[in-house]
This record gives sequence, structure tokens and C-alpha cells, in this order.
Amino acid sequence: MSIDRKQSIINAATGSFTMYGYKATTMDQVAKLANVGKGTIYTFFSNKEELFNEIVRGMILEAKAVAEQAIDPGDTFFQNLHRALYGVLDFRKKHQLAIKLSQEVREIGTPAAVEALNQLESAITSFIEREVKKAVQQKELKPCDPKLTAFLMLKIYISLVFDWEKKESPLTKEEIAAHFEFYVMKGIGL
Repeated sequence: MSIDRKQSIINAATGSFTMYGYKATTMDQVAKLANVGKGTIYTFFSNKEELFNEIVRGMILEAKAVAEQAIDPGDTFFQNLHRALYGVLDFRKKHQLAIKLSQEVREIGTPAAVEALNQLESAITSFIEREVKKAVQQKELKPCDPKLTAFLMLKIYISLVFDWEKKESPLTKEEIAAHFEFYVMKGIGL
């Protein structure tokens, strides 16, 4: 019973954070949405931050699952990475809480929202770093700094998916893959 109640609180809080953002969500709203007394929330979570962090952890686990499911041991590093990044960024683009947090960061800069998105990005970077290390060991990539490489790969991919379409027509999945492969995997040198 208490697990159901805890899950009900998490679901209600997720709905509230998604509708109103982190800053505007109150424990009173969550209690009302969960149809529980505010004191019940405090039996599971000591404060709004702890409740929010629980929800963010869940969102990160979902994103990691999307990335993991994209990996096919029979495919190349590049094919797997493209599929994983595209899937994770598509997840982020469609995940209502991630959208609301991104909006809140742009409009207000709420520290908790900034931290949540940083955690998500850090989890993605760690995933890429792990895949880069494997690719270096399997001689699919030249020896490199895996952490820096992962960071750069993610930033380039984000730019191709999100930033480009702010001023130009959005790129297709295939165009993103082609540009990513050209600039990251092959390079522009002669």
C-alpha cells in the first residue's frame, strides 16, 4: 500500500513539475494532485528537492535505457553511437518534464532545473565515454581522451539536432548521421 502511495506522490509531482516547472511547484499542489495529505509526502520525501531528485533519477534511467537499447554488438561504433544519441535526444525533445525544465532554465535559470539537465547531460556523456573506450580498445577509434571526446561528440550532436533548426530547416536523421560522421569520424582535413 505505501509503495502505491509513494508512486502516486511521484506521479503527481512529475505532473506538477511538468506543468508548472520546478520553481512554481509546491508540496501543497503535489498533495492535492496525489490526493494525500501534505504530511504523507513527508513520510517518503524530506522536501521538494528530494522528491524532485527522485523524479530526475527516473528520467535519467529512462534516457540510459534508450541509449542501451540502441547498441547492437554487430554494428560499428559510429552506427551505435548515432542511434543512441539520436534516441536519447529524441527522448529529451519529447519528454515533457525535460521540455519544461529546458524552458524554465531559459526563462528563469532555476538552479534545480539547471542541475537536473546537467545531470542528464552528464549521464549521456558518461555513456558515450564508455562507448569511446570500448571503440578505442577494439581499434575502431584512434587513442584519444575518452571524456573530452564524449563531451565534444555530444555537443556536436546537440548542435546538429537542436541548434541548427533554430535558424535553418531541421536536418533529417540521415543528414545528422552524415554530418556527424563527416565532422567527427572522418574530419575535414585533406
